[in-house]
Amino acid sequence: MFAGVALPLAAGLLAVKLGATEFFTSRVPELAVHLPGVAQRTPPALTLLACLTILHLLGLIDDRKALGPWVKLVVMLGCAAAMTLVTDTRLFMLLDGHVGGPWLSVVVTVLWIGLVTNALNFIDNMDGLCGGVTTIAGACFLAAALLNGQWFIAAMLALLVGASLGFLSFNLPPARIFLGDGGSLVVGFTLAFLTVRTTYYDPGDTMRSGGWYGVFMPLAVLAVPLYDFVTVSLVRVSQGRSPFVGDQQHLSHRLVRRGFTKPAAVGLICSLTAITGVSGIVLGSLEPWQAILVGLQIVLTLLALAFAEAATSGREGGDGDRA
Repeated sequence: MFAGVALPLAAGLLAVKLGATEFFTSRVPELAVHLPGVAQRTPPALTLLACLTILHLLGLIDDRKALGPWVKLVVMLGCAAAMTLVTDTRLFMLLDGHVGGPWLSVVVTVLWIGLVTNALNFIDNMDGLCGGVTTIAGACFLAAALLNGQWFIAAMLALLVGASLGFLSFNLPPARIFLGDGGSLVVGFTLAFLTVRTTYYDPGDTMRSGGWYGVFMPLAVLAVPLYDFVTVSLVRVSQGRSPFVGDQQHLSHRLVRRGFTKPAAVGLICSLTAITGVSGIVLGSLEPWQAILVGLQIVLTLLALAFAEAATSGREGGDGDRA
């Protein structure tokens, strides 16, 4: 997964830097107009490459000898802070003038990147699950980037989706390869950063309908992974345990203990991600009353899942190690 994202990105940046792009522009002439924009985005792209390399190496080390959750969290948040400050990529920048500077948007952005990275890391607990969710979520964000004409972000998301699809061909049950932290941290961080870089609402664009509620698209698309992150953390805390110490109490494990096969549990989670994700694609282009309906649909989807879990809680068998 790391190679599938990092190597094409590095190769593309190098080709633009050296002016060796004739092979591509001769076949797709429309690319020529975008090359100056790619050159301008080289510094943030190199920063992203550096952070992905650090997280990949961190994950590889942790996959072989556990480093502990706090080491990973500190490095993860450090990379998130570097991306936020070096590339000036921030959520809710419109609040800067109301809170005395950019500090709030910086903190929110770092926490968001850490949250999404952890959520994708958490959901990597069954064959095909993290890859499937990443493919669906990435495709939804890719559609949003294309609709907004953000071609560089769309290209990055296309790399992520392509890498995920290639990985899934080997990771579907019975899996022959696995993500591990060396892959899931890269996937989560890439997706998190690109969600921040994508424009969901531009008050200066009078040609598009919709409103500020478009900024909630990432929450819509990632609603199910975030549901898993929040619920498993609450379960662990309620048991007096650290939310960052791994166990088998994730949504996928809970579904298996309620009678689902592992492929069925993975299929259900991916299907629910697709439901909330497709709703999120159009969120920023809707009228207010339509956006409210989409929000209600997503909330009701998660509530239905929560109620179904609660109603079947007595059907769990044995302890969490079964799954």
